[in-house]
Amino acid sequence: QVQLVESGGGLVQAGGSLRLACTISGSIYKINSRNWYRQAPGKQRELVATITSGDNTNYADSVKGRFTISRDNFESTIYLQMNNLSPEDTAVYYCNVRGIGYDWRNTDSWGRGTQVTVSS
Repeated sequence: QVQLVESGGGLVQAGGSLRLACTISGSIYKINSRNWYRQAPGKQRELVATITSGDNTNYADSVKGRFTISRDNFESTIYLQMNNLSPEDTAVYYCNVRGIGYDWRNTDSWGRGTQVTVSS
């Protein structure tokens, strides 16, 4: 398994920007995808953005054109650049990594989340 720690959340006004980071420690045989999810109060957790091992990216329709997911070359950090934030983006943001462990089993690792609050 890998361990994930998110940072960069906080309070921002509508129209502002935040950059979330997810630090990855530990190792698995292969990482297949790196993902950011979010969960707003009273709502289900939703997938926000994905970056695959081949650097293909996908975004939820609600964040397309505003959010950008990326990773560093050492594969130790995942970023989520969030621009033009709106109150609807208020949520706890979670980092997630899926892959294959050294025992050939699928792995699904989660961070504890970081709070993003956007004021109107």
